[in-house]
Amino acid sequence: MSETGSPLPETGPYTLAIDGMGGDGGPEVVVAGLAIAADRHPSARILLVGDEVKLAGLLARHPRAAAICTIQPAGSAIPMDMKPTAALRLRDSSMRLAMDAVSRGEAQGVVSAGNSGAMLALAKIVIKTLPGISRPAMAAISPTTRGDVVMLDLGANVSCDWRNLVEFAVMGEAFAKAVLGLPAPTIGLLNVGSEELKGDERLRQAAEVLRGSPLARQFHGFVEGHDITAGTTDVVVTDGFTGNVALKTGEGALKMAFTLLRQVFTSSLLGRIGYILVRPGLERMKEWLDPRRYNGAVFVGLNGVVVKSHGGTDAEGFAAAVDVAMDMVTHRFTDGIRDRLAHMESLTAVRTSPDQSQAVPAS
Repeated sequence: MSETGSPLPETGPYTLAIDGMGGDGGPEVVVAGLAIAADRHPSARILLVGDEVKLAGLLARHPRAAAICTIQPAGSAIPMDMKPTAALRLRDSSMRLAMDAVSRGEAQGVVSAGNSGAMLALAKIVIKTLPGISRPAMAAISPTTRGDVVMLDLGANVSCDWRNLVEFAVMGEAFAKAVLGLPAPTIGLLNVGSEELKGDERLRQAAEVLRGSPLARQFHGFVEGHDITAGTTDVVVTDGFTGNVALKTGEGALKMAFTLLRQVFTSSLLGRIGYILVRPGLERMKEWLDPRRYNGAVFVGLNGVVVKSHGGTDAEGFAAAVDVAMDMVTHRFTDGIRDRLAHMESLTAVRTSPDQSQAVPAS
């Protein structure tokens, strides 16, 4: 039943299926976020999956969200600390039923703030990977001094071979087109140096393939850690171990910078006067770097749009994750990857995996 008491349609099409029970804030944050998203996407149709009683009560308090949502009851919710193998056995969970809707073609994408490991495991089993993609990757947007950058993989694959990196480049390019609106995004491979001989063999092999591919004009070459925040390229490709370390290091550096600024501006009278003078600029910088603006990591390489919202976000952050999913659906992100892979297939099929033991040390 829907929140208005009308029967639930047997099939969509729904724009998105939303896990109503995921995240630290639970359905309260999800529904409040959908109320914000409804203003931006009034024509969207949302299948909201979860506890029918709780969700109906919340939608009654958020008429904007109620206007675009239909509730699908779910018998359970996946806890944030549940192991992926256990989550796979909960066939009536809100996350699983949202994934099922995408798999059956009833919805074009899914958004959840729930358990990341469970979400990836369910996505691979239920929605499945695209033909030609060996592993899905986690992609997200980050701020730079020149705009925004797409970075992947951010933790879905700890170790990768050269084929994975080439696939990530294809998926990252399609993601930047869909979400950032860039007609021809530039691509960089993260390395310990920009010179062609730096790094290990898998990086050099991936670079060689990309230079001979339909992405050759957009391939910048190797980039280093400082190039991420400098915005040297629109897309930065790396393995999940390195990407996750870079992401967490950047988050930590940002927190440290704001902590030090707070200490400077509160430690003395002159500091407090200085804060008054620079406050407008600091407020603009804080808004620009607000992590809620960049909420919504995407599992790319799947047979549908799958967006992971940060579990601890608020309504504004969840609405941003919905925005990302809507952009990907609107710009036919999955079809874009399929088209690009069709042109890349021959390049990756004829090569054998090289010996990855050799490496050139960082300078």
